[in-house]
Amino acid sequence: MAATAERPARIVIENCAVATVDARDTEYAQGHVVVAGQVIESVGEGKAPEGLENVVRRIDGTGHLVTPGLVNTHHHFYQWLTRGLATDHNLFDWLVALYPTWARIDEPMVHAAAQGSLAMMARGGVTTAMDHHYVFPRGTGDLAGAIVRAARETGVRFTLARGSMDRGESDGGLPPDFAVESLDGALAATERTVARHHDASFGSMTQVAVAPCSPFSVSTELMREGAGLARRLGVRLHTHGSETVEEEKFCHELFGMGPTAYFESTGWLGEDVWMAHCVHMNDADIAAFARTGTGVAHCPSSNARLAAGIARVPDMLAAGIPVGLGVDGTASNESGELHTELRNALLVNRLGPHREAALTARQALRLGTHGGARVLGREAEIGSLEPGKLADLVLWRMDTLAHASIADPVAALVLGAAAPVTLSLVGGVPVVEDGRLLTVDEDAVARTTRDEARRLARVTAGEE
Repeated sequence: MAATAERPARIVIENCAVATVDARDTEYAQGHVVVAGQVIESVGEGKAPEGLENVVRRIDGTGHLVTPGLVNTHHHFYQWLTRGLATDHNLFDWLVALYPTWARIDEPMVHAAAQGSLAMMARGGVTTAMDHHYVFPRGTGDLAGAIVRAARETGVRFTLARGSMDRGESDGGLPPDFAVESLDGALAATERTVARHHDASFGSMTQVAVAPCSPFSVSTELMREGAGLARRLGVRLHTHGSETVEEEKFCHELFGMGPTAYFESTGWLGEDVWMAHCVHMNDADIAAFARTGTGVAHCPSSNARLAAGIARVPDMLAAGIPVGLGVDGTASNESGELHTELRNALLVNRLGPHREAALTARQALRLGTHGGARVLGREAEIGSLEPGKLADLVLWRMDTLAHASIADPVAALVLGAAAPVTLSLVGGVPVVEDGRLLTVDEDAVARTTRDEARRLARVTAGEE
């Protein structure tokens, strides 16, 4: 008999360690998870309940750890085509070096880059991804649609942060003028993207946020009107904030105030806002984020790659600020996967003033799961293993050479080498099995991204 709403197909995973990442950090040394349709039906100690109907798959998880799927809160997919360039630059110099290339992207390039970015994350345990795309050169096709299409093909849950820039070189910005939009054009295109792609329903696979790029590439009018547009449409807001000392200096020189005060003056603090990086935050900035519920996407690998500094994550968490993890664009984090960020968040923050007390392995896992869900406004649906939540989960193999001698599976996952993914479910649907994507051909994606990266290089050099 086929599965129905009254009689959903069930997947049973048992005999595995379970880290629920719920409010009590409940864990089971040997437990089970039962999935019914797209949601989690039960989580607990020992074997799954007897007498379950319509079990279509029963998985022996011996030697494994099951966790919520990883949630990525900041990325730039298009940068998959420019990995390994400008490797010894700070942020502003890196942007100046790469904008002339990025300004040449088109729809096939963006689709290929999105496929590469999504495939790399999904095969490494990401079940919810996001992309902050803000480069829209004129006459290059439906870039937002290409990104959404790639996410659907890969099978991951997705937030498109529809970015924008209206401050080109002639207005003192960094990007070439033909790669930026007008104020009215950016707002109108963003509203069309929300209307076309945003789904606010439970279990939604695609959501859209309003996301002007950064204070140094966007006019104050676009920041202020973008915030108003997002709230009128009922969607979230995202931008870069307080990433470098140069940005802080820029804000003081141009606006007469620091980044956080500037964001507050333009309506960009609130429970519906999250910002990438937030490296250079003083006590007053942290207090303002905590007071308003503004979230943070922490990107430790990118922050190190661009020498931006160490974000005050322990202080943010102590203040109650929502914090998730971000890969960031792969031109500043060439690995392109989120497991690295679990480990680096813990290690990098221990180099700061809190030293060994900065973060624990379990706090790092929470950043990459429940913290990310909270930052994206989806903590009621994803980010922990609890009955009624969406069945976005990962079964990690922990009995190989890389991890078998580590008794604590959570410490093994966070501090050890990248763990193999035996199974990844998104809404109860398998996306990865035995380390391979089920939804797209990884080898074909690799070839396409290589070809499109080479084409982008030729176009930039004027050879096409």
